[in-house]
Amino acid sequence: MTNRFEKVISMEEALTHFRDGMTLMSGGFGGVGNPPSLIQGILDKGVREITLVSNDTAFPHIGIGKLVTEKRVKKVIASHIGSNPNAGAQMTAGELEVEFCPQGILAERVRAGGVGLGGILSDVGIGTIAEKGKQKVVVGDKEYLLETPLTAEVSIIHAKKADRYGNLVYDTSARNFNPLVAMAGDITIVEADEIVEIGELSPEEIVTPGVFINFIVQSEGVNWQWAWEK
Repeated sequence: MTNRFEKVISMEEALTHFRDGMTLMSGGFGGVGNPPSLIQGILDKGVREITLVSNDTAFPHIGIGKLVTEKRVKKVIASHIGSNPNAGAQMTAGELEVEFCPQGILAERVRAGGVGLGGILSDVGIGTIAEKGKQKVVVGDKEYLLETPLTAEVSIIHAKKADRYGNLVYDTSARNFNPLVAMAGDITIVEADEIVEIGELSPEEIVTPGVFINFIVQSEGVNWQWAWEK
């Protein structure tokens, strides 16, 4: 791509960045803020053996939960999986490896990965099974667990608006984990509901600057039904 200020690509081109066995990070919270067209594209391409980093596993047929339901994910790092019974069933059956992480710690681990930190220190889990396998660090007279940073080969996020450089505006609560996930991918692909020209977004409304975004695809819209719509 010769013009560094032009990042809009086709879905076909975007899908060349996804492969079996990859580490994938997704924004979203219970499906809200998951990028629907990119997720469908990953399903259609048949990508498998994914290590998924996401706040949760959404719902069985909503958002990132579709990848879990179709058994495309071999491991998930998340704060909870309770809203997707398929994830729980696969974990119990030994088909899905699950690494649980408290939500705030998960967010900080993603942020640490995005800004290049070696980790964060937290006292959450000291003296419990949560400290198993984690390095302990003493600062002053207090003991902490070292929580390692999280990154991914590809991060996928969903924005309400993107200009052609990748400056992003989110839709209210759909913002959730997306700004953090945007920073933590070796490649970050944003699916945008609306793509505008550079200069059309007010600097005051931009949440994620385009420097974090590699590619932009046009969203085809949410392709699932929310519980409250039934």
